[in-house]
Amino acid sequence: MTSPLDRFSRVAARAANEVIVGYSTSFGTATRLLGPRHRQHVRNVYALVRVADELVDGVAGEAGLSPADQAAALDRLLAETHRAVATGYSPDVVVHAFARTARAAGIGADLIDPFFDSMRTDLERSREAGIASFDAQDHAAYVYGSAAVVGLMCLRVFVRRERLGPERLARLEHGARQLGRAFQNVNFLRDLADDTGRLRRGYLGGATRLSRGERDAWVEEIRGQIAEAEAVLHLLPRDARAAVRSATWLFAELTDRIARVDPAELSRRRVRVPDARKALIVARALARTAREPR
Repeated sequence: MTSPLDRFSRVAARAANEVIVGYSTSFGTATRLLGPRHRQHVRNVYALVRVADELVDGVAGEAGLSPADQAAALDRLLAETHRAVATGYSPDVVVHAFARTARAAGIGADLIDPFFDSMRTDLERSREAGIASFDAQDHAAYVYGSAAVVGLMCLRVFVRRERLGPERLARLEHGARQLGRAFQNVNFLRDLADDTGRLRRGYLGGATRLSRGERDAWVEEIRGQIAEAEAVLHLLPRDARAAVRSATWLFAELTDRIARVDPAELSRRRVRVPDARKALIVARALARTAREPR
């Protein structure tokens, strides 16, 4: 017989899945490539991250919340997340789903707090006059909290039942951080127009347009981050490799396309990978993973 808590947890998982359906078809596709023991957990992580991200990216403001009220809402979400991880329950279905995953995978304050710190930075920098400019130190801190720790959360899901030596784990953690950084930096290039226009945030330095040299420098950095992440993909559990490899190769393709467009185009449109090309990349990732030893 299903207990009330089990029923509630299943409802929470479905709610987390709806967040993905509503916001990212590409991510939803990638999670389907994960083994069943990982799939829902990664979706639960994504759902909470997305809810927090939407809070600071304009949803709360559009609903009429003042900057102070938005900051208070973010603080309440963080406090509720910590309570749920500690107790195993939250009346908020997205927080509850995340907490179930956090407890199963050992995701604690060491990863949760830096993420919320970056979300708080978004709110604070949005109050600045003009476009808030992130220097190199600001950028590094923000990307660690907003993306690298999310990669580490997913890694803890993947290795939660594995017996890994310290060297292998350290290599995987470095790869997870680098992949998270690469994904975020690609998004900064792709979303330059929205970030500097609507959100008034200059994650890449504050300019609404990048010179060719600036764009090329970011592309080179991203390619290096992707290469470091790809070098340790084979160390992941087999039932996580195809999904992570697909996502890595998709972002590598997106980086290549960004590198080929006129930098001025980044201020006018969002570069994307056509669906047919995405399908081909996923098929190649699946084939490559199938050939690898377990």
